[in-house]
Amino acid sequence: MLFVSIKTSVAVCPVRRQCPRCQATGYSKSRAVHDQGPHGNPVSEVEPMIVTVDGVHSEPTDVLSGVPQGTVLGPLLFLIHINDLEEVVQSSTAASFADDTRLTTSISQEGDTAQLQDDLNRVVEWSIQNNMVLHEGKFEYLCYRTGSSKWLQEMPFTCQQMEYITPAGFTLNPETSVRDLGVTLTPDYHWSTHINQMAAGARRLASWALGVFRDRSSVVMLTLWKSLIRCKLEYCCPLWHPHKLEDVRALEDVQRFFTRHILGMKDADYWERLSKLKLQSLQRRRERYIIIHCWKTLHNLVPNDLDMEFYHRERLGWRARIPKFSSRAKQSSKTLYDASFAVNGPKLWNTLPKEVNTVTNLDGFKVCLGKFLETIPDKPPTTGYTAANANSILNWFNQPGGLREKL
Repeated sequence: MLFVSIKTSVAVCPVRRQCPRCQATGYSKSRAVHDQGPHGNPVSEVEPMIVTVDGVHSEPTDVLSGVPQGTVLGPLLFLIHINDLEEVVQSSTAASFADDTRLTTSISQEGDTAQLQDDLNRVVEWSIQNNMVLHEGKFEYLCYRTGSSKWLQEMPFTCQQMEYITPAGFTLNPETSVRDLGVTLTPDYHWSTHINQMAAGARRLASWALGVFRDRSSVVMLTLWKSLIRCKLEYCCPLWHPHKLEDVRALEDVQRFFTRHILGMKDADYWERLSKLKLQSLQRRRERYIIIHCWKTLHNLVPNDLDMEFYHRERLGWRARIPKFSSRAKQSSKTLYDASFAVNGPKLWNTLPKEVNTVTNLDGFKVCLGKFLETIPDKPPTTGYTAANANSILNWFNQPGGLREKL
C-alpha cells in the first residue's frame, strides 16, 4: 500500500478563464459568476490582489488561478481536479480522502511489483499534467505480508524487490507503521501500536486537565472527561476494537486513572466507580458503537463496504450472517478473523433481542440498546483485578445461564 500526499490543489485552478475540467463536469465560467467570494463578490470578479510585507504594498495584480479563502468553491474544485485520478492507475486500486491518496494492490509475483511502480509513476505524471505538486518526500509504503517465512523477508534480494522509487529519486521502503487518517497502521495486522499511542496521548491530556482545573467535583470532572479526553480514546473504534486483554487494560487504565481523582472516589475500586458515576467501561462503549454501526448498515445509513448480510426471523427479528472462516486459510489467521469487524459486528448484533433489533428509528434504537446494555454486568479487564470473564457482551451472552438461553 502506497500513501501519496498532494501538496497543492485548488491554488492552480483557473477560475477566471475557462477550465477544461470544470467544463467537463458542467461547471463553467458563467456558473462561477454566481458563486460568491468571502466579501460577497462573484468569484470570477474578485478584485485584484495586493501583497503587503512590513507595511510595503505590492502593485495590484489580477489572480487568474486559485480560490478566495472562505468560499465553498474550494472543496468543489478540488474534487473536480482529482476526479479522474482513479482512471490513471491500471493494476492498483486508488482511494482518496482530501489530499491523501492510497494505491493498494496484491503482490504475489515479481511482475506485480513492477506494475505498482508503473502506477506510482502514472500518478506523478498525472499530477504534473494537472499542475498539482506532490510531496514525494512524504510518500509512505506499508507492506502487509502473509505466509512468507521470516528469513526470506530478511534476504537482500527480497528488500530490493520490495522497494519503490519516485520520479524525484526518493526511495520508498516498507515502514514499521503509517498514520492514516488518525489511525496508526502496522504490517502485523494488529492495533497495539495505535492503542498504546492513543492511550499515552489521552493520559497526557488527562494529566494536563488535572493540573489546570482544581475543582474535583463529579460535574466538572465528568464534563472534562466526556468532552475532552474520552473522545480521544474512541476515534474510529469499530475499526481497531482490541481483542488482546493487555490492549483493553491499557485503555481502561486511562479512565481508571482519571476517575480516581474525582471527589469521593479515591477509596472505591474501578468497578465501583463506574457504577457510582454511571459510566460505561470503554470496552462496553466500543461494542455499543459497533452495534449502532450495524444498525446503520441494516437501514442503509452508511455504505455496506463489507457486504454484511441481514435476514429476518419471526421469533428473533433481524439477524446478521457471520462470514465463514475459509477451510483453506491458515489457522494463524483465525484470531484476526475473530477480531475483524466483519465477524465481531454480526456476532454482537445477534445478541440483541427482537424488541431491540427491530426498532426502526435511530434515537429509539439507542434508547432501547442502552436499556438492554444496563442488564449486562460491566466489569472490564483491569490491572490487579480478577474478572469472571473478558467482559465482552459475547462472554456474558454465551456463558451458562446467560443471555443466549433467554432469547
